[in-house]
Amino acid sequence: MVPIKTSDEIKIMIEGGQILAKIMKELEKMVKIGITTKELDKAAEDLVFKYGGKCSFKDYQGFPACLCTSINEEIVHSVPSNRKLKNGDIISLDLGILFKGFHTDMATTIPVGEINPENQRLIRATKKALKRGIKKVKIGNTFGDIGNTIQRYIESQGFSVVKSLCGHGIGKEIHEDPQIPNYGKRRAGIKITEGMVFCLEPMLVTGSPEIKKSKDGYGIVTIDGSFSAHFEHTIAITKDGVKILTVV
Repeated sequence: MVPIKTSDEIKIMIEGGQILAKIMKELEKMVKIGITTKELDKAAEDLVFKYGGKCSFKDYQGFPACLCTSINEEIVHSVPSNRKLKNGDIISLDLGILFKGFHTDMATTIPVGEINPENQRLIRATKKALKRGIKKVKIGNTFGDIGNTIQRYIESQGFSVVKSLCGHGIGKEIHEDPQIPNYGKRRAGIKITEGMVFCLEPMLVTGSPEIKKSKDGYGIVTIDGSFSAHFEHTIAITKDGVKILTVV
């Protein structure tokens, strides 16, 4: 069953989402050659506490950090380490915060130094896939409509959809119903209604969509070592229309 939020609850989530977006902008500025992912994680945690929030991911199912830092072939949920970013890397930052009892969640993928044209195209396509998915978020449409739009765009660009990873509902819990695949059939699945709040998060890969667990036991990586990108926003369906919460 999909939890429905009241207008007052959505107002809290709007506030939390704006804080999360501000934090992510600060983290994006820090991404450079030579910085470690542990340093990024420390900065994320400090900023979350500064704004009066808590880290959604830390200790969630045992995850040991505040920020997920996934580099190159790492798709999601990679644990920060002493690994230094190098020229040509791409890094996905995924952060959730708990603010006044409600979670918000977002992700972005950032180039490090000069990256090759194919990975530039990968990042652009992932960002555009999310935008196209959000355009399909309307009362009366289905999650199948969203997934179908995302999938068709991704495949038209020559990239692959990671079908075993998906978006999700969000609120008092970081992961709530429904699960929202980045593929699907038009008019299939649950209909979108007022009061729903959920995360859309397309994950694209340049090669095979097959995945496996990383050595840290938490991260998910491409099975063939191909590169991946990830973008995510938290979205609310209000009486005044669709609102992206994780923007400033």
